[in-house]
Amino acid sequence: SLALAGTVSLLVLIYLVFTSFWPISALYLAWIIFDWDTPEKGGRRLPCLRRWTVWRHFRDYFPVKVRCREVGCRDRTFMQVVVVPSKRICHHYVPPTLFCSTGFGEMFPGIRPFLTTLAGNFRLPIFREYLMSGGLCPVTRRAIGYLLSKNGTGNAVAIVIGGAAESLSCRPGVTTLILKNRKGFVRMALQHGAYLVPSFSFGENDLFRQVVFEEGSWMRSIQQRFQKMMGFAPCVFYGRGLTSVHSRGFLPYARPITTVVGEPVMVPKIEDPSCETVDMYHEMYIRSLLKLFNENKTKYGLSETDELHIL
Repeated sequence: SLALAGTVSLLVLIYLVFTSFWPISALYLAWIIFDWDTPEKGGRRLPCLRRWTVWRHFRDYFPVKVRCREVGCRDRTFMQVVVVPSKRICHHYVPPTLFCSTGFGEMFPGIRPFLTTLAGNFRLPIFREYLMSGGLCPVTRRAIGYLLSKNGTGNAVAIVIGGAAESLSCRPGVTTLILKNRKGFVRMALQHGAYLVPSFSFGENDLFRQVVFEEGSWMRSIQQRFQKMMGFAPCVFYGRGLTSVHSRGFLPYARPITTVVGEPVMVPKIEDPSCETVDMYHEMYIRSLLKLFNENKTKYGLSETDELHIL
């Protein structure tokens, strides 16, 4: 959906270039050049979007809920590492203003959430404005460092660690996360003294059905080669149709999604942390995440035998 929205915004701009409205495109391109660094400096959110009822309808369709354990970092910055199983990566995009509709602000008063996404999305004309309006920022060291050190306190930076690399890794009964060798977020948390807050979204893997190709098949080989080259794999998926829940289409199934925010991992501020220190807090984060998963899996739709594997 990110790619589709970005493509539409680009086509709109191209259309304006070749019509009598070309001065609008010229002015906007000049604005982008002037405004190029804004996404890296906290973005530019529009509070008025919080009042849009469309996002509440979107929330209630599934529904989407946020639940939390004790998070005692109201007056501090923290990295809310949202770990989402990305088996069906094709659908993994939540409208930025959805955070405003799930009661996040009421649950964490004084905390401003910033979701991070690929920096390339902010190079798409028009679409970049929409992303920033909802509080999204690039998932870059510069942008995250700005939010954690130069944008005041009370900022929550949400990062989906595994992302597209997990698209072919899951199977029924097992959720696989690409996390073992991804430690950059821990190093940044240490450098800025930000808490690490593990989170997990239960139910996302039930929104679409993915056609899984067997190991050794030519389609599986194509997916794996594409993943090595581009960082993500093309998936064949389907959901429900427009007219009936029993038909096939590209609408997500109405299955509940619950994001559980876990207990924070307290992190000291160390400007130049050693590899051993990074490894220690990385292990602490993984243990907290496994605890969060195991304590909540049966509450939110999974069975007692479901497992969380860390790769």
